[in-house]
Amino acid sequence: MQIRKTTIADLPIVMQIYAEARQMMVESGNPSQWAGGRPVQSVVENDIQLGCSYVCEKNNRVVAVFYFDTTPDPTYTKIDGAWKDDGTYGVVHRIARAAAPDAKGAGAFCLNWCFDQIQNVRIDTHKDNAPMLKLLEN
Repeated sequence: MQIRKTTIADLPIVMQIYAEARQMMVESGNPSQWAGGRPVQSVVENDIQLGCSYVCEKNNRVVAVFYFDTTPDPTYTKIDGAWKDDGTYGVVHRIARAAAPDAKGAGAFCLNWCFDQIQNVRIDTHKDNAPMLKLLEN
């Protein structure tokens, strides 16, 4: 597998992956996290324009997508608790993988790539997103 920046040409497959991820969430007991077709295409287009959208390819096929940035994120300004490290960090949002069997492991590959970029990574998820919670636990 390899990671590269998302291009506008990737948009159809990226939106398909998000649709598949929404269905996987529903099937795993998490019907509300990305309800209403989120993330919407305009958000993904903005991620691409900012240079913060990445895809994971396996055998020259896009199997996952995620947002990654190393600038401070206002989402994490106020939290219930405290960070273990207040230093520079990377943030991951909107991570999703294709439903195809050969996409298994792509989420872990993407997160490991993020940790290779910067050791302090912040990510959050919905309390009912059991697959993502398991990935983060691992």
